[in-house]
Amino acid sequence: MRNEAIIGTHMRLPMGLQKMLWSAAVVCALVCSASAQTTGNSAVSTPSAQSAVASTPAPPATPAAEQKSGSDGKAADPNDPEETVATIKTQVREVNVIFTVTDKHGRFKKDLKQQDLQILDDGKAPEQIRDFRSETDLPLRVGLLVDASNSIRDRFKFEQEAATEFLNSIVRPKQDLAFVIGFDSTPEVTQDFTSDTEKLSNGIRMLRPGGGTALFDAIYYACRDKLMKQKDRSTVRRAIILVSDGDDNQSHSTLSEAIEMAQRAEVIIYTISTSTSNSEDRGDKYLRKLAENTGGRAFTPFKIQDVSDAFREIQDELRSQYAVAYKPADFRADGHFRPIQITAENNKKLFIRARRGYYAPLQQ
Repeated sequence: MRNEAIIGTHMRLPMGLQKMLWSAAVVCALVCSASAQTTGNSAVSTPSAQSAVASTPAPPATPAAEQKSGSDGKAADPNDPEETVATIKTQVREVNVIFTVTDKHGRFKKDLKQQDLQILDDGKAPEQIRDFRSETDLPLRVGLLVDASNSIRDRFKFEQEAATEFLNSIVRPKQDLAFVIGFDSTPEVTQDFTSDTEKLSNGIRMLRPGGGTALFDAIYYACRDKLMKQKDRSTVRRAIILVSDGDDNQSHSTLSEAIEMAQRAEVIIYTISTSTSNSEDRGDKYLRKLAENTGGRAFTPFKIQDVSDAFREIQDELRSQYAVAYKPADFRADGHFRPIQITAENNKKLFIRARRGYYAPLQQ
């Protein structure tokens, strides 16, 4: 070794003394090596040290007016993911409302401007109107729900033909989507979302009458499991066209629950009664409540030929609507129902149909 060679070239020492000097040299080398390694570690921090430093940054200087305080009086941590998500949800909350305006004769009013209308959300004017469109061309998401119970057997074939004609006229390829559900005691999807009118027509032809009537269950299912779960990248209009006599006798859901689910899904319900009664019966009252609470319209054709006219009027209305998007004032994510009221500012003779409100989301 190098140390031994150096010693050997200058003098000869006793063997015992050589061993002692050799041991001292080895110890010295080890101490120097350990010292160098410690110095290197102090210059380059380990990943765990970096993590510890990164997790405790100096708090940014935030104006007191912008700090968010919790119930314990502590300022919100801007690095807390939950605080960040909560803030974003509050900031981007936007309410979209589709509504229709008619005169006293039922004719559509299509030339209103934003300043012609007054909007109240939970009794307060919106903090900001972000978008307003007339004669909206927003994409449609339409569910056709056809009562296939025994109670409508006499008019079933004609209703199928009228419904087929309606979907062929209203659905635009590559823009609108529709699905078909037939229901008796249970809802059955005979054609899922598509813009192919031939597939939709085939779905209508597959319907066969028979069984009881679970009307409210069918609406609840169509809103929750179809329209709410259809993910769209932009704002759309959601509507249900319901063809039924309204005589529910087998649903597990109630009328109120069906209406609430439609409001949560932001769905407008149009109803076409198939009742053969010459006066409004219980089923017609159910249909009217479904329509009124969601901003739709209830049709009660007395002759079978009037069913086609009802479909045509719904088609005209869907192409003659307004859309408004706004940021509500004093918004709280508390799960409560917030009523919406839209009126014509300077023309009390106009009638405006819109959903009666919405349920604020619960803060996660």
